[in-house]
Amino acid sequence: MSGYLTTHVLDTAKGCPAAGLKITLYHVSGNSHRKIAETVTNDDGRTDSPILPVDAFKTGTYELVFFAGDYLRATDQAVDDPLFLDQVPIRFGMSDAAAHYHVPLLLSPYGYSTYRGS
Repeated sequence: MSGYLTTHVLDTAKGCPAAGLKITLYHVSGNSHRKIAETVTNDDGRTDSPILPVDAFKTGTYELVFFAGDYLRATDQAVDDPLFLDQVPIRFGMSDAAAHYHVPLLLSPYGYSTYRGS
């Protein structure tokens, strides 16, 4: 089995999946960022397919950028201007060419958490 990357977003303030949240994926090399994917979460807070599928997977350093501010505005959770959280970048490494990497985001207007899921 070859490696691939998935993600999803849960809105911990509302207690539901974060539907309609834009996510971009970048490959990072030194100070260079190369955008390789862009998607939006579905009603389950997940992407419809892996954000980095098997046929495009390579080990290395990556960065997911979650457009939390747009989501918070759309769901009437944006109470401050500017928002405390707008874009949430998560930089991580993938070293196993055969692994499934899963990087979820747990989001609220004033905090977030992530981990390597399964």
